[in-house]
Amino acid sequence: MTRHEGRDTRTRLVAIDVATRTDTVLRDEPGVDNESPAVSHDGSRLAWVRTAKSTAAGPADQELWTSAIDGSVAHRLGAGWDRWPTGLEFADDDDALIVSADQDGRGPLFRVPLGGGAGDAPGGGVRQLVDDDFTYLSATVDRIGGDIVALRTNWMMPPHAVRIHDGRVRALPSPVPLPAVPASMTEVETTAADGARVRGWLMLPEGASAHRPAPLLLWIHGGPLNSWNGWSWRWNPQLLVARGYAVLLPDPALSTGYGLEFIARGWNDWGGKPYTDLMSITDDVTARADIDETRTAAMGSSFGGYMANWVAGHTTRFRAIVTHASLWALDQFAGTTDHSPYWQQIFTPAAMIENSPHRHIRDIRTPMLVVHGDRDYRVPIGEGLRLWSELNEHFAAEDGTSPHRFLYFPDENHWVLRPQHAVVWYQTVFAFLGEHVLGQDWVRPDRVG
Repeated sequence: MTRHEGRDTRTRLVAIDVATRTDTVLRDEPGVDNESPAVSHDGSRLAWVRTAKSTAAGPADQELWTSAIDGSVAHRLGAGWDRWPTGLEFADDDDALIVSADQDGRGPLFRVPLGGGAGDAPGGGVRQLVDDDFTYLSATVDRIGGDIVALRTNWMMPPHAVRIHDGRVRALPSPVPLPAVPASMTEVETTAADGARVRGWLMLPEGASAHRPAPLLLWIHGGPLNSWNGWSWRWNPQLLVARGYAVLLPDPALSTGYGLEFIARGWNDWGGKPYTDLMSITDDVTARADIDETRTAAMGSSFGGYMANWVAGHTTRFRAIVTHASLWALDQFAGTTDHSPYWQQIFTPAAMIENSPHRHIRDIRTPMLVVHGDRDYRVPIGEGLRLWSELNEHFAAEDGTSPHRFLYFPDENHWVLRPQHAVVWYQTVFAFLGEHVLGQDWVRPDRVG
């Protein structure tokens, strides 16, 4: 349950008696969120994720905690293990937790013992249960045999059910076959100027070679606390690969799955290492013989849209940039988003100004496609409207024509959710990239009103 904390809120753990409709607070700490609770099979124990509020000084770790069912005898598990849980479930014997977490562009399952006392070694005995190129979701324990049933996914396969026994993974029967995809998935990496390893996935179309190099689309993930590690029906690179593009899906600074220090590299400095990481890995990928370095574009939504805007104001290396639901003026955004306290806590006032893309409007030389939904409360429509207005102010010709375009959805929110609107979104993106990257004539999508 949430509790007000000034103009912000915090999450606390509460036990609700369904018979009497009374509740008992089990865990409530100022400046801390306690959330994602799980109860042991025998009903005697509780586990949850504890996270102190982040500040501009740095990101807070997400900690695994456990206690008796009444909240007593609480202690942290896996101290020193700095992966962030995306799901947790008690193991069949209730002596450990089965935890999913982002890691190295994947999302394995881990077994975290309930010992976890202060004297334990760093990592608290955490053991990885699977080792492959997949992300595991919605893990559930089969108490009869101790197996784990979960959904497994990566950029080649949408979520599908599997059973895990002693580290061996077996796909379960499905009523529908997995879709055939046109891409191959290759892991790529580079070394940043500060020595950090920066990696990502490169999706290559069939036939890409030194004789037929593919045009490249740099696709920047949202979040920013996120990782390109699992299939999305909303934004799917396979549709671009089917049109002949290679798609680079990198995890720059601020991405999850690489430890707290990797996130901290870009903290309070979004225009710093996140940007240089993206450029470094793009440099390495465009040096490949099967990539056409002369035909490249960049795209992103939400934080990825922020980065697309930042890229537009800092380099001319791309032929086209698509920015969806993007942050443009950080001082304006921070006070109008649906959770303004968070954004105003994680930036210093000086960094909010220094890292705002709108300050570099005069340096933009790349055609941009701006996309925004009017019911977006996370990144309000004013961001897209101001970006579009300032692009026209600086770059529109006397007759009103401009190399930039604006796709507006009056009844979509932060995401494009309606199937017919998704068709419009992809048709417009394909046409815009086709015009500027492939040299095709602009064709206005028939469904655009």
